[in-house]
Amino acid sequence: GAIDNKMTLGLKFHCLPEMLGDSDYRTGYFGKWHLGDEASAQRGFQEWISTEEYPKSASGGDIKLKAQSDYTRFLLSKGYKPHVKKEQTFDRNYVSHLPFELSKPKFLETKACDFLQRHREEPFILFVAFYEPHPPYNGPFNSEHPLADVSLDSTVSEVFGADVPLRYRLLQERFRKRTGAEAKFRETKQRYLGLVHEIDLCIGAILAQVESLGLNDRTTVVLTSDHGDMMGAHGLLGKTVMFEQSASVPYLVRTPGQRPFKRSQLVSHIDFVPTMLDLLGKPAHPQCVGRSRADLVRGEKPAPEPVFLEWCAPLIPPKSDSKLASSEEIKRAFTESTRAVVSPEGWKLCLRDQDKNELYNLRDDPEERHNLFSNTAQGSIVSTLTDEIHRWQERVGDTLKV
Repeated sequence: GAIDNKMTLGLKFHCLPEMLGDSDYRTGYFGKWHLGDEASAQRGFQEWISTEEYPKSASGGDIKLKAQSDYTRFLLSKGYKPHVKKEQTFDRNYVSHLPFELSKPKFLETKACDFLQRHREEPFILFVAFYEPHPPYNGPFNSEHPLADVSLDSTVSEVFGADVPLRYRLLQERFRKRTGAEAKFRETKQRYLGLVHEIDLCIGAILAQVESLGLNDRTTVVLTSDHGDMMGAHGLLGKTVMFEQSASVPYLVRTPGQRPFKRSQLVSHIDFVPTMLDLLGKPAHPQCVGRSRADLVRGEKPAPEPVFLEWCAPLIPPKSDSKLASSEEIKRAFTESTRAVVSPEGWKLCLRDQDKNELYNLRDDPEERHNLFSNTAQGSIVSTLTDEIHRWQERVGDTLKV
């Protein structure tokens, strides 16, 4: 039910610490939360470090700030004057220009290392949720990668055809107007890579703390993300689309004594919590729709399965002025929801309630240039994968008609 960043997750849905049923664990959540109140400890986490301010309401109206974030208080303690005077806070663009030592990632790194030091003798669960890399795509390492070495996806200059969903065509038009020439996409990606470098430094410091405290032999480490970024592919930036650059995320797991290996098998993020519970020796919670993939983490090779993806229409569709369609068609496009599946054979089917459908063969067409949904030769593939999506919807209680 939480389909937007500022919506509160219903209390009937448990988060990982609440599912654990083990009071011995010290639990901490540091960084962006995106599920309502950013300032107060939530959902079974005993320690809480906030970097975002209490948000505006999901309906778009202002609500009174409940508290300043811990990061805001940190900057105030360093003598910085609030940039947003009305709220006595600092906006994201302002803090993106601060030096590394005063950045949000470095702040979280310091807090995480302190947590590890204090709880080194106890079982612990710590989430470190970095905001970066993220708009405004700016930071202290903007020039870390020479611009000449920054490559763009080969689809950066292509214009979508009429067989692509209207919402995607409207987004492409908007980014092209905003970003302009290909050179602007390259500059944006250069800064994005600088933010990735910034996070790398902080993750490296946290892992070094784990090692220095002698915790490697009893600590599982996971690096993942909530979304990708188009970074110029198909002339787009950000997320909200089903293309691989947006929907595919890193997923690295290190368990004690594990030798490095890589799996190309598809994994869904909905399996994250049951997998973590399994690795902690705990049973899956009845709430979990996904299942444990600890077998993959341990090096086994179970049979591959399809992965399902969802996009839900935002509560407040963005405004758009375009010659691509009528105002009514544009409004309808921005209220579309998508249900998608990626098969082990590399087929990706995207079904929509308010816009055009898509079918891609990721093995033959990894850049997703050719929508085969209307190709009669692929009728059986469309039918089979549509059934897969509908069975998934029935299993999880999803009533969207696609």
